[in-house]
Amino acid sequence: MKQFALLLLLAILVFPLNAQDDRAQVLQDLEHSRQSYQSETPTATLNSATRLFADKDDLTSVLIVIPKGSTVDVLGSVDDFLRVGYDGNEGFISVRHATMDPRPAKQQPDVRQRQPVNQQPAARPVQRESRFTYLQKKYGGEIASRLYAGKVWKGMTGEMVRDSWGSPHKINRVISGNNIREEWIYNSSWLFIENNTLVDWGPTRR
Repeated sequence: MKQFALLLLLAILVFPLNAQDDRAQVLQDLEHSRQSYQSETPTATLNSATRLFADKDDLTSVLIVIPKGSTVDVLGSVDDFLRVGYDGNEGFISVRHATMDPRPAKQQPDVRQRQPVNQQPAARPVQRESRFTYLQKKYGGEIASRLYAGKVWKGMTGEMVRDSWGSPHKINRVISGNNIREEWIYNSSWLFIENNTLVDWGPTRR
């Protein structure tokens, strides 16, 4: 009789402990799912090829050129720039060159499902070319090296200027007959471009 009472008492003590373990496991699963959702970084898709600047106030600080259609991680925004991460690099891009991706709808986890789901093998990552490779294919090695170093010189085209310094903050244009004169304004310099050819430059007035 004593043995029966002892077994009954032991069963009463063990059953609530198992129930508490199950409840604790469910709570842990819910918490993990919530943290995983909150940790998702918002992303944006580029609607044109754009330069990634190390410093948004220095358009000569180009890290790489990100191809059109690429997806970047959005880490924040400052003025007209987004602070993003891409392929191990972190910097700034113009907000005009990107469209924010919609975030997926939050789904409640099914804590009852314990069996793994068959998944398709992950696609191989797309190989992204570096900024120097992009410039080398476009202009050749010598000019690519000068553009990669952020240099400008008389006789270069407007497209070369953009590949070296990025887009200007402002362009003042005067058209006279077939002659097109432009003044490209950057943070600390202005460039004078006539008929798509760089002819002069100088410091901006403070």
